[in-house]
Amino acid sequence: MNKLRMLCTAGLLALAGTSAIAQILIGQTAGITGSAATSVNETITGAQLAIDAVNAQGGVNGEKIDVLRMDDGFDVKRAGENARVLIEEKKVVALFMSRGTPHSQAIIPWLDKNGVALIGPSTGAMVLHRPVQRHVFNVRASYQREAEKAVTHLLTIGVTRIAVVHVIDSFGQDALEGAMTGFDKGKAKPAVVLPADRDKPDHAAIVPKIAAAEAQAVVWIGSGSAVVDGVKALRAAGSTAQVVTLSNNASSGFIKQLGDASRGVIVTQVFPNERSIGQPMVKEALGLARAKGLTELSPAALEGFASAKVLIEALRRAGPKPTRAKVLVALEGLRNFDLGGGLEVSYSPTDHSGIDFADLSIISDGKFKR
Repeated sequence: MNKLRMLCTAGLLALAGTSAIAQILIGQTAGITGSAATSVNETITGAQLAIDAVNAQGGVNGEKIDVLRMDDGFDVKRAGENARVLIEEKKVVALFMSRGTPHSQAIIPWLDKNGVALIGPSTGAMVLHRPVQRHVFNVRASYQREAEKAVTHLLTIGVTRIAVVHVIDSFGQDALEGAMTGFDKGKAKPAVVLPADRDKPDHAAIVPKIAAAEAQAVVWIGSGSAVVDGVKALRAAGSTAQVVTLSNNASSGFIKQLGDASRGVIVTQVFPNERSIGQPMVKEALGLARAKGLTELSPAALEGFASAKVLIEALRRAGPKPTRAKVLVALEGLRNFDLGGGLEVSYSPTDHSGIDFADLSIISDGKFKR
């Protein structure tokens, strides 16, 4: 029994006396458990909508996609080891939708060593954009773009005393840089900048410093439960400061965890409104979701769906029996691939950035509103 928790998703081989159906094995390591689990599992749900749909139609070039998922518990070392296992032992054709900035960085050496593509990492880290990473193909916009937009929005509406809380890792530093760009462009400075431990943030120390700075708003850069606990601590202390966080927390699970503290929290978004049926990609995803008995999608699920569409297109262009090398060639040749409604993905040997889209939403009545 493999000591690492493994989840194999839909599209498994039909055995027991039948001939084997050709398959394309794709690998994924992500925090199926851990502090980012709610969002991770929603992205998986969205991705499976697209993968199940293409498999139901006979797969890609007659081969069905099988995603082998390994839980890294949102632990950086486990993410790197999972990537090694998937690439060198399981012989996957490509990796798909890792989660977390330092986690994705831990995967890169295995990609580079073996010539394997990572498609749609669920992180907006600039380190995965510039300088271009040979084997990383982003789908979503960068955290720097989101954080800059958040600060710009607050300054534009007259909020000038803005605190920034950022996790102490490469993700937090990356997003902080984007926030500082927003301050610089607005000729302003943050009221206070507060670092927070990734695993055990000391909210008992952080919240009083926010209050002492008389912050009108807090740009809270962190993941899942850490941000939830921070916002609850802020509200328990009596602060009414506007809270803004990034799209890594754009999941329905994040709203549920916040409970009554969710009202009015602003979350940046990197895809169109998940309820906008006039947007072709959203309409397609919602149609597939409802066919499975799901009444709605979260922004996280929509990110998973979009990334899966890029994966499917890359496999289609790679041709029958795709190899790692053929997938890389297909991705770098991808130009103006329309996910729907003008959301285009283009790659080249010098640009693996994907979509450049950022928006804002506010939580109201338990939903993200635009």
